[in-house]
Amino acid sequence: QVQLVESGGGLVLPGGSLRLSCAASGIIFGSNPISWYRQAPGRERELVATITGGGRTNYADSVKGRFTISRDTGKNTVYLQMDSLKPEDTAIYYCHIGLLGKDYWGEGTLVTVSS
Repeated sequence: QVQLVESGGGLVLPGGSLRLSCAASGIIFGSNPISWYRQAPGRERELVATITGGGRTNYADSVKGRFTISRDTGKNTVYLQMDSLKPEDTAIYYCHIGLLGKDYWGEGTLVTVSS
């Protein structure tokens, strides 16, 4: 059974940093791309960052230069380092992987950026 578990969210001041983790079980990341999405209150879920099996990364324009996605294949874990956080980064952050035509999502972790 595939399971993705996010952690690392919390309350942080504007300008602060957080590191999110997504631990996978039931699968081996292998060559599959892994993504982080987020959903703010009243808004649609949006793609934040993706990392491919080869380590290539892509970011939403809104987070370029501030967020960094990485993966540790030995731990079957993907990370999202978030720096220079802004109030508009407040959202639930979800981990996603697509395998054999199926989408797998974690339960999400809440990030709140507020003074």
